[in-house]
Amino acid sequence: MARILVSMPDKFLESIDKLADAEQRSRSELVREALRNYIRKSNNVLPKNAVNNAQILESLLD
Repeated sequence: MARILVSMPDKFLESIDKLADAEQRSRSELVREALRNYIRKSNNVLPKNAVNNAQILESLLD
């Protein structure tokens, strides 16, 4: 598994660690899940935005 280095404010990291402890998971697993959810959400939003943007462009070209 690849490793990455991410910088974040200390207070934010403290919040992550508290949540990970409360859920009895590692910090890494919590961050992976958050990113998975973000990707899923982005995949659902982007096609809708593309359709909306295409409709706007069509109306401008008419």
